Amino acid sequence: MKTIMGESLFELKTVSQPVVFQDNVFFVETIMDKEENEYRTSIYSVDQNTKERVHWGDSGSANIGISISPNGKWLAYVSNNTKNKKKQLFLIGLKGGSAIQLTDEKQGIASYEWTSNGSGIYYQTTQKIEDEKSEDKKSLPESRVITKLHYKMDGSGISPTDLIYQIKKIEVATKQAQIILEKERPIGLSYVAKDESYLLYTDKLNPEDEWVYGGSIYKYTLSTNITTMLTSSIPDGSFQFLEANETEDYYLLVGNDFEFAFVSQSKIYGYDVKSSRLSCLTENLDAEVGDTIIGDFQQNVSEFPVKWVNNEEYLFPVTEHGKLQVYKGNKNGTYEKLVDEKFHLTGGDLTGSENIVAVTYSTAIKPSEVGLLDLGTGKVEGLYDPNAAFVSEHTIVEPEMFWYKGADDWDIQGWYMSPVNQKEKHPAILYIHGGPQVNYGETFFHEMQKLSGQGYGIILLNPRGGNGYGQEFVASILGDYGNKDYKDLMIGTDYVLEQHPEIDKNALYVAGGSYGGFMTNWIVGHTNRFKAAVTQRCISNWISFYGTSDIGPHFVEFQLQHDLSNMEELWRMSPLAYAQKVETPLLIIHGEEDLRCPQEQAEQMYIAMKKKGVETKLITFPKSSHGLSRMGLPNLRLERMSAISDWFEQH
Repeated sequence: MKTIMGESLFELKTVSQPVVFQDNVFFVETIMDKEENEYRTSIYSVDQNTKERVHWGDSGSANIGISISPNGKWLAYVSNNTKNKKKQLFLIGLKGGSAIQLTDEKQGIASYEWTSNGSGIYYQTTQKIEDEKSEDKKSLPESRVITKLHYKMDGSGISPTDLIYQIKKIEVATKQAQIILEKERPIGLSYVAKDESYLLYTDKLNPEDEWVYGGSIYKYTLSTNITTMLTSSIPDGSFQFLEANETEDYYLLVGNDFEFAFVSQSKIYGYDVKSSRLSCLTENLDAEVGDTIIGDFQQNVSEFPVKWVNNEEYLFPVTEHGKLQVYKGNKNGTYEKLVDEKFHLTGGDLTGSENIVAVTYSTAIKPSEVGLLDLGTGKVEGLYDPNAAFVSEHTIVEPEMFWYKGADDWDIQGWYMSPVNQKEKHPAILYIHGGPQVNYGETFFHEMQKLSGQGYGIILLNPRGGNGYGQEFVASILGDYGNKDYKDLMIGTDYVLEQHPEIDKNALYVAGGSYGGFMTNWIVGHTNRFKAAVTQRCISNWISFYGTSDIGPHFVEFQLQHDLSNMEELWRMSPLAYAQKVETPLLIIHGEEDLRCPQEQAEQMYIAMKKKGVETKLITFPKSSHGLSRMGLPNLRLERMSAISDWFEQH
C-alpha cells in the first residue's frame, strides 16, 4: 500500500452540488489539472437505480451552479467557456443537444433563479459606469480614490468603484434581457416569486452606515418599486434567505440577533408572509445551524441545504461535535434530530422519496462520494465514488476521537492521527485550525494524511472559541485571545502524550494558519516545548491588523472587544509583544495577496525573529490569497506542503 503524498492531489477528485431530476442525481466533479496548473470542473449525472454515469459537459475550466428548469427541459449552469473567460449562463437540453450560451454580459454573471414556469431566468450582473475619458487616457495608470470603510476583499482585491450592480431577467426563447433592479452597491438575488410580482434580495443591514455590521433580506415589489425589510423586528444581526414553502406563505431564514456579535450562533427563523411576523424556530437549540467543519480537500461545495419536505416541515443541517447532523423542523417551532453519523455532508437534494436524500459527502477516510442518505437509518448508499481506486491503493489513517478536560474543567474534543508506519518513538505535530469560529471534524483532510504518511502523529484539537459545542463555548474567547484557548491546547497536548507514550516528547512541533497562525505565534512566545513551528497566514499585531485587514475594524472590535482607543489591550493580546521570549525556530508562510491577514503581519513577525536571533525563514506565495492551502494554485499548494515538512525534517 502506498502512503499519501502531496502529488496525490492530482489523482483525487471532489464531487459536490448534487441536484435531483427524476431518477438521476446531477453533480459537479472537480479535479486539479497538473499540466494547466488549475482546477477543472465537469458536470455528470448518475442514475439512482443503475448507477450509470453520464457526462454533460466540461468545456472551459469552470462549470458550476447547476440547476434544473421547473419545466424539466433544461440543465442550467454557469461556465467560463467564453471568449473573455467571464462566467456566463449556459443551458443544455435534458433530452440531449449542445450547450447554449444564454447570457453575454461584459462583466459575467453571478447567481441566478429560474422563473416558476421555466421560461425565463433572473440573474445578477454588473455594468461599468461609462466615463468620458479618451481611450488613450484609459490605458494610462490612474489613481484610486478610496472613501469607503470596506474597500477591499480577500480573494477579490480592491473593490471597484465604477460598477452598477444589477438584477436582470432573460427569456430563454428569445435571449432578450431586461434590467429589473439596480444598486450602486453589491446585493444578492435570493428568490423570485412564482407570479414574478416580487423579488427577495440581500443587502446591508444599514446601507447608510458602514460601521453597522450585518445584512438583511429585502422584498422588492416590481409593480410599485417599493422595498421592505423582512427582519425589521430584529434591529441587529445578519440574515440570509433560505427557502419559501410551496404556498409561498412562509419563508425560512438563517441568522442571528447579534447578541454575541460575530460569534452569535446561527438559528433558523420563520417569516409569516401574511402577518409579517419573524420568529426564531430553533431558539432552544444550543448548536450552530449550518456547516462549520473545515478541511483542505473539498471544492465547489454548496453545503447541505435547508429544504422543505412539505408545506409545514423542513430539513436543516447542524454542526455539532465535529459532525454535520440533519434535523427536521416544523413551522410550529418543534424539531428533532434525524441523522447523527460520523460524516461531513457537503451537499444535498430531495429525491421525491420522503426518507431519502441525494448527498455528496466525505468522512475522515473517504475523500468524496455521491450517495443516497436514508433519514431513517442515517446510512448512506454509495452511488459514485471517483476515488475508489485511489483509496484501495493507499493507506489512509482513521483519526482516533477523544475528549479531555481543558481549562476550567471544560470538555474539549480532539482527534489523534497516528503515523502510517508506527515506530516506538515518533514525532508529532500540534496542528491548530483557523477561524477560530470553525472546527475540526469527520471529513477528509489531505495534508494531515500526507504528514501521517511521512511519519508524524497529528494532534487535532477544538479549543474554546470554535463552533459545534454551544454558544458559551464559542463566545468564551471574546476579549480573551491567548488565555484559556492556549491552555486548552497545552492541556490537550499533554493528554495526547499521556495516552500515546510512543510519541517522542522531545520531538513535538506546532503549526497553524489564520487564527492557528496567531496561536502558533502566541505559543512560541509563551513556551519552548516545541522543537520547531510553522506559522501561516498569521496575525502578529492586532493594532496594525485593525487598519490593514479587509475585516480588521469589525473583527477586532467584536472579537478582541477593543479598538484603537485602547491599544494597550490590543498589544497585550498581540504575539509580537512577546517576540523577545521566542527561542523556537519559526517558519513563516504567507500569501502575497492575502487581504484577510495581510502580509505585513508575517513581515513584522519575521523581522522580530531576525532581531531576536531566532532561526527563521519567510516564504511568500504570489497570486495567493488567504485560502492558499485550500484553493490556491496547485503547484503552490504542493510547494507549501513541502516547505512545512522540510522545515520539520530539518529540526
